[in-house]
Amino acid sequence: MALVGTGSAVPATRLSNEALSTRVETSDDWIRSRTGIGARRIAGPNEGLTQLATQAAQACLDQAGWRADQVDLIVLATSSPDDLFGTAPRIQAALGASNAVAFDLTAACSGFLFALIT
Repeated sequence: MALVGTGSAVPATRLSNEALSTRVETSDDWIRSRTGIGARRIAGPNEGLTQLATQAAQACLDQAGWRADQVDLIVLATSSPDDLFGTAPRIQAALGASNAVAFDLTAACSGFLFALIT
């Protein structure tokens, strides 16, 4: 097993601390000094885990120069699945990775590490 590429995806909508401070009683300085956060992404109705993970996976394939049918394993580490029935198989189908085994690994913050050693 080897990592051959990486990919990422984020929701399109960006909410700055300034914009947030018009909705709730806070300020950019207060948030930034305590968390280091200057903005966050807000997922829209068509930007769920399946869609974002599929975009990230496709970016990974593109970077690696691979076709989806060359993938033999998809492990999705998440603490926030779309539902109880497994998101990885949906990503597999969306990519067209017909030769891959796909499963979700739900292990909270350590899920990423468990996925790497699986």
